[in-house]
Amino acid sequence: MAERPEVADFLRHLADERQLAENTVKAYRRDLQELERFLDEYLGRDGWAWGDEDVDRLALRAFLGSMTRRGLSKRTVARKLASARTFFSFLHFDERIPSNPGRTVRAPRLERRLPGHLTQTDVGEVFEHAERGASENTLAGTRTLAILELLYGSGLRLSELHGMDIESIDRRIGQARVLGKGAKERIVPVTDAALRAVARYELRRAEVVGAGEPALLVNASGRRLSRRSIQASVRGCLEHVAGARGLSTHALRHSFATHLMDAGADLLAVKELLGHVSLSTTQIYTHTSKDRLRAVYRDAHPRSE
Repeated sequence: MAERPEVADFLRHLADERQLAENTVKAYRRDLQELERFLDEYLGRDGWAWGDEDVDRLALRAFLGSMTRRGLSKRTVARKLASARTFFSFLHFDERIPSNPGRTVRAPRLERRLPGHLTQTDVGEVFEHAERGASENTLAGTRTLAILELLYGSGLRLSELHGMDIESIDRRIGQARVLGKGAKERIVPVTDAALRAVARYELRRAEVVGAGEPALLVNASGRRLSRRSIQASVRGCLEHVAGARGLSTHALRHSFATHLMDAGADLLAVKELLGHVSLSTTQIYTHTSKDRLRAVYRDAHPRSE
């Protein structure tokens, strides 16, 4: 299926001007290709245009209906609608269409739920297992502990940890410079435990790294460790703890935020620590904390029933 010029221009805009990650741009491409295939069938011809005469609010509502009938989740449907809205907003801003037909199309109502995370007890057990592995003083063992300490201690995304270089960490003041979503740089705190774990790991790293390799995390060949290998290291530890089994690397970031909120951390501070653009993205953790307070109240108060 040949890519329409408007879609190609939009994807270049995302990659070059907004500097979104390659995987994010690919996701937009897939969503828009799916929309194009639907419109070909819905409109019954190939020579349609993106303007209101062909692609209007009713066409987008029909697109949502088709996805619902196919059994796609509400979250998937909402994401594909968001891709279409962003695309039409680009076309409207660029004066290629008179209005954005997606602006008034209502997205499916989603339940706000916290992604998988660990309890503080689970976190303790995960780190106990990682400490035992690091005590063997192997590259893999010390590296895994450093990975866990940075993910949980600093609330990093997988992509941020993967891109860290050896010089990204300022050991004197306990901070690290990371590159977040949209190639936006931010500064995160690094715990003393993480600094100790990194120092132990660096002794093993020095045995395999050649001159000029900047990556913090390296494999046995001395090259930057892949994202898949980071995920495998984390999952290997999580599988040893009953309450953590089946969770992903991202669960440590969610645990970081959840535990901060449970301890009474300021919402705006957590937003900055996570590198969120919108406060609404961070607010899911406040709902979780309130739910836990209600649960404690129901379980503990004699007249809560």
